[in-house]
Amino acid sequence: MQLDDEICLCFHVTQRKLLSFIRVERPQRASQLSECFGAGTGCGWCRPYLQQMFAEATGLPLSPAAELPEKDDYARWRAEYIQEGKGTPPAETSHDP
Repeated sequence: MQLDDEICLCFHVTQRKLLSFIRVERPQRASQLSECFGAGTGCGWCRPYLQQMFAEATGLPLSPAAELPEKDDYARWRAEYIQEGKGTPPAETSHDP
């Protein structure tokens, strides 16, 4: 994924915004990334990736399962996640492929 690709598809939060938030705000736990434009508070799909970004930024052990895939794969997998009933995006911000 590129810096301007969205990590949180529900609220259109890019990787660049999240990395800037981490750098400037210095959150103490991954859950605080939700303060960055609501990241992770919609369908829940991006939470493992937010945790991974937080871990990388703070030097915590990494989880290989949460590596960011290519943009198209990421959106497709998220659509499958939602179709399986595992998360519900906010209706007014959803933009599934």
